[in-house]
Amino acid sequence: MTLLAKIALGPLLLWQARGARQRAVALAEAAGDREGAVGQGAPLRLLIVGDSSGAGVGADTQDEAFAGHLTRAIATDGRRRVHWQLVARSGVSTPAACELLNNTPVHRADIAVVVLGVNDVVEQLPPHRALLARDQLVRQLRERAGVAQVVFAPLPPMHEFPLLPQPLRAVIGRDARRLDAAQAAWAARQQGVSHVPIDLRLTPDVMARDGFHPGPEVYRVCGEAIAAFIVQQLLEETRP
Repeated sequence: MTLLAKIALGPLLLWQARGARQRAVALAEAAGDREGAVGQGAPLRLLIVGDSSGAGVGADTQDEAFAGHLTRAIATDGRRRVHWQLVARSGVSTPAACELLNNTPVHRADIAVVVLGVNDVVEQLPPHRALLARDQLVRQLRERAGVAQVVFAPLPPMHEFPLLPQPLRAVIGRDARRLDAAQAAWAARQQGVSHVPIDLRLTPDVMARDGFHPGPEVYRVCGEAIAAFIVQQLLEETRP
């Protein structure tokens, strides 16, 4: 869709966005501890930073949410005890996540996993500004938590969000794909920064009942995919 077409559709898109917000079911963040340890073996310190998906909206507990699946999958081979901390809040964009991180006491960590981007799209943050915010976030993670590696989860396929009507769904989906491609290219140029693609199909049966957030099955797929990348690409290659 061209910029002119997007401008022409502006009033309709705004009306549809307002309607989607009014229809959306308000869901709470997943209940449970936001730090802990799982597994046995050598210690691995993990910091998870995110928005509502990081906070587990759409799952009842953190065990069923992204953090639970991620940490268990990393620890499943019995070689690592994962000490983890979650810093996440519903509605935060990447710039807001930088502020959240700056105002939250964080433990030292070896690896940070970042789950952000949907609110950048919703707020229509231009990709170059979103990437500047990601660059700032990486610097904060290194300065405040001492992380050596930062792993970014991909943006979800927003063109499949059941809550969103057409043509809003198509426009938002295109913006999400554009930002995710820019994020992947940016990460490839950075030292110690990774972007992990995940093959997702967001059918209504795997989404939360609001039609906008992931359900537990999506959290499982994403958590296990990021865990596999961390184990195979960041941990196995450093073993003696």
